[in-house]
Amino acid sequence: MNVTRGAWVEIGAPLFAQDGTADRAARDQAARQFQQARDQLANLQAAGKPTEIQQAEANLVDSRATVERTKVDLDRAEALIKDSAVTVQTLDQRRADYRSATARVAAMEAALAQIRAPMGRKGEITAQHSAVEAAQAAVEMADWRLSQRCVTSPVAARVADVLARPGETMAAGAPVVSLLPPGNIFVRFFVPEPELSRIHLGDVVTVRCDRCDADIAATISFIAPQPEYTPPVIFSEESRAKLVYLIEARPPPAQAALFNPGQPVTVRPPPEGKS
Repeated sequence: MNVTRGAWVEIGAPLFAQDGTADRAARDQAARQFQQARDQLANLQAAGKPTEIQQAEANLVDSRATVERTKVDLDRAEALIKDSAVTVQTLDQRRADYRSATARVAAMEAALAQIRAPMGRKGEITAQHSAVEAAQAAVEMADWRLSQRCVTSPVAARVADVLARPGETMAAGAPVVSLLPPGNIFVRFFVPEPELSRIHLGDVVTVRCDRCDADIAATISFIAPQPEYTPPVIFSEESRAKLVYLIEARPPPAQAALFNPGQPVTVRPPPEGKS
């Protein structure tokens, strides 16, 4: 707990902190899952190992050399067949060897391209991209939850009450600190029915309190739509049962801090003919 009842706090001032052990553990877990998803994506996008690529390149060089050799043998056999220096069977064998070597080159080129390409299929990579984005969103959510463990004041206000103490276990949504900013302070008073016609929203009334050096102007912000009987605890110069209307007026925030909740004040209506 960083504040006490009655203290004044500025915007962003720390109010209280909650135990964040569980949220820190959840954030660490989300971060590790995010890193795991990124590593899996990098693995799917990566090509083969350097040694595998070197082996495939070497196999391709060997296959191309075999093609060159079988081509030379085929050309020689085709030249010698004219003089009957080789048999037809030998020529057919040279042709088959050349076709086989050419096909092996195509296979080695395809194998090298496969090793250089990403290991994962396009659909697998797309799905893993989505998994990475989901893991990143989980990390951001965990960071937000952890940041909410340290609560700061959203406005400049006075601490009206402290409802919890260090070490207490609070239910979800239970209030811990009550703030009263000057802009939320208003004067509540009652007027009799004959005077209601003089009161309008936006009218300015003057308010005086015991320690006020001068009258304070307050703007009427609410007029009750229904009458009620005079409350028994109303601060008035006379007590008699009659219908009155509840009125609320808000003083400027700079002067509202002069009032304390529940303090009796004197309210004067605007002069005749003036709003």
